[in-house]
Amino acid sequence: MQITTRAFDPHGLLTVGELAQRSGVPVSTLHFYERQGLIHSLRTQGNQRRYFRAVLRWVAIIKVAQQVGIPLALIKETLEQLPRGRPPTGEDWLAMAEGWRKELDRRIRGLTQLRDQLGDCIGCGCLSIHTCPLRNPNDALAERGPGPRLLGEE
Repeated sequence: MQITTRAFDPHGLLTVGELAQRSGVPVSTLHFYERQGLIHSLRTQGNQRRYFRAVLRWVAIIKVAQQVGIPLALIKETLEQLPRGRPPTGEDWLAMAEGWRKELDRRIRGLTQLRDQLGDCIGCGCLSIHTCPLRNPNDALAERGPGPRLLGEE
């Protein structure tokens, strides 16, 4: 494959520090993104990471998606559908945004419900009484014993 864009110029690779500086994302976060398969690097003979400039756009997409509440698993699933031989385009972004719209609508409905019923929950404190329609409908958690049951289970 002929590389014709500067974004994939093998002579203009970025170190992880340069990518962190340019993207505003800490090195540790870039390493995490790579472990999760969200971004990819090349390795030098000394096993140092090098990134094509196009990864800057991938990191920007990840950060924007995270800021609006899209889970990393869904971000990864979406990014895996994009071609790797070129940076994402405006059309790609529109397709991603449309795909994430359902998730955002679901979250908005849940937050609206939480906002509208929050007063009832604050009074109970433990969220395990039979009247809590948000977290414990019909007191289903009573079968698991006394005390709070939701902390750490999500």
